[in-house]
Amino acid sequence: MRKTAFIPFLAKLGKALTKKKITVLQINIGRRCNLACTHCHVEASPKRTEELSKEICEQLIELINRFPQIQTVDLTGGAPEMNYGFKPLVEAAIKNNKEVIVRSNLTIYFVPGFEDIPQYCAENKLRIIASLPCYLEDNVDKMRGNGVYQKSIRALQWLNRLGYGQNQSMILDLVYNPPVPNSYKFALPANQKNLEQDYKSYLKEHFNVKFNQLFTITNLPIGRTRLFLENLKIHQPYLDFLEANFNGETIENLMCRNELSIDYLGNVYDCDFNQMENIPAKTSKGETITVAKLLEGNSLDIIEQVQTANYCYGCTAGCGSSCGGALV
Repeated sequence: MRKTAFIPFLAKLGKALTKKKITVLQINIGRRCNLACTHCHVEASPKRTEELSKEICEQLIELINRFPQIQTVDLTGGAPEMNYGFKPLVEAAIKNNKEVIVRSNLTIYFVPGFEDIPQYCAENKLRIIASLPCYLEDNVDKMRGNGVYQKSIRALQWLNRLGYGQNQSMILDLVYNPPVPNSYKFALPANQKNLEQDYKSYLKEHFNVKFNQLFTITNLPIGRTRLFLENLKIHQPYLDFLEANFNGETIENLMCRNELSIDYLGNVYDCDFNQMENIPAKTSKGETITVAKLLEGNSLDIIEQVQTANYCYGCTAGCGSSCGGALV
């Protein structure tokens, strides 16, 4: 039983969360995916059809061409490789000397029509950040579907043969998600460096798989995770747990501060989580933003304050959580 009242996230901060100079463009290019993972905050699946249009893709390419301050183009989905615009966006970013991140589920490589993706990523030296929510087979298959673990291992071995995970020009990182809680036994991700060593030892010993870094990501109570928690009547207790573990030292490094998250319709958000919860980024005048408006105003830096919600505690609890793992 909670002894004190829940403190809303913005009240906990005591002031607005301000934006920094934009250096990262994260683009969710569509909801289509060959998997339907239980923890997916995007609620992607093979049944989803939403994806970039040609018009929005061309606007995004213009954005990449026009603004040298963009250092990283981060492509996500769904399975980004399955959705329209993947290769054109990659090629525009490469042409402009941007780092390109592909957030892959790995199993897409075995779907007919996408077998060329590993070689394509290798030829363009794309950074692959791949979801492997545990190094043990049973845990992965419970979260992502039967057979996903073995396909993921085969994909990692394939990438290793191409040179991934073995030098600094072909980066292969993995992402750990803890199981979604099904009781009041809540827990934050384990220490990122220690868990990375566990992953590396196990995968090397059993499969001769190598990778660069492990990123630990806290389950935010949105999307399928929120629905699951609500069905068990533990959504608010989980929020209470995250609030109780708030760490102010994470604020400086929050990913929402230097990135723009863009959806397949060209709408702009502060982060991918806000995108999924339909909380758009806003100007100081309260206006919502699109890629077309960024181009019209000829600036990426028109947002002063990040839009926040109570699930932001998920990014600021413990060692923090982001698309690049722990924050402190």
